[in-house]
Amino acid sequence: MEKITPSIEASWMAILSQAFDQPSFRELKKFLVEERKRFRVFPPGSLIFNAFNHTPFDQVKVVILGQDPYHGAGQAHGLCFSVPDGVPAPPSLVNIFKEIRADLGISPSASGNLTRWADQGVLLLNATLTVRENQAGSHQGKGWEQFTDAAIRALSENREGLIFLLWGNFAIAKIELIDASKHFILTAPHPSPLSASRGFFGCHHFSQVNTLLKQMGKEEINWNLP
Repeated sequence: MEKITPSIEASWMAILSQAFDQPSFRELKKFLVEERKRFRVFPPGSLIFNAFNHTPFDQVKVVILGQDPYHGAGQAHGLCFSVPDGVPAPPSLVNIFKEIRADLGISPSASGNLTRWADQGVLLLNATLTVRENQAGSHQGKGWEQFTDAAIRALSENREGLIFLLWGNFAIAKIELIDASKHFILTAPHPSPLSASRGFFGCHHFSQVNTLLKQMGKEEINWNLP
């Protein structure tokens, strides 16, 4: 039986230590232990905090917020919208690649693995960090939201000049956690096929991010993937 322990990058551990001690997180751990007895849960325990482990707190430049991990076998690996090498890109990610091509002229990658973005300072954070196989949203309301909200608040309060990309109503609702006087917030419809044509396509968020980073004297993100 796989138990959930906070194996998380040191700077994030220091920032979120109080969140790990909250009753909601203790209840979440109990829930996950029981859930794994009965169902397959994604991503595997070692990858639950993958977004934090690839993008240390003081290296975050951009935050992309997702809602749930992918719920199909082999898809989720702890980075929102991303899939491991060799796994076909889901529809939302296909649309993200389409917008990057239209915005920056970068051809879509054969791989949907966004780890390269994470390693450049793009925090790819889902609001809920686990999911039951084939049941989207099955781990919402179990305690993850309090934890990830704490991470967003910590970034807002302790950093300056971050760029938050909020796609879709769920992500846009997180605006209340972000100090807009210190950070940049770009919003658009979700890249899902159900909504991408209502304003995600043509949002130019990827070029806007690099323009803002350049204005702040920070290294731009290379959105190209191998």
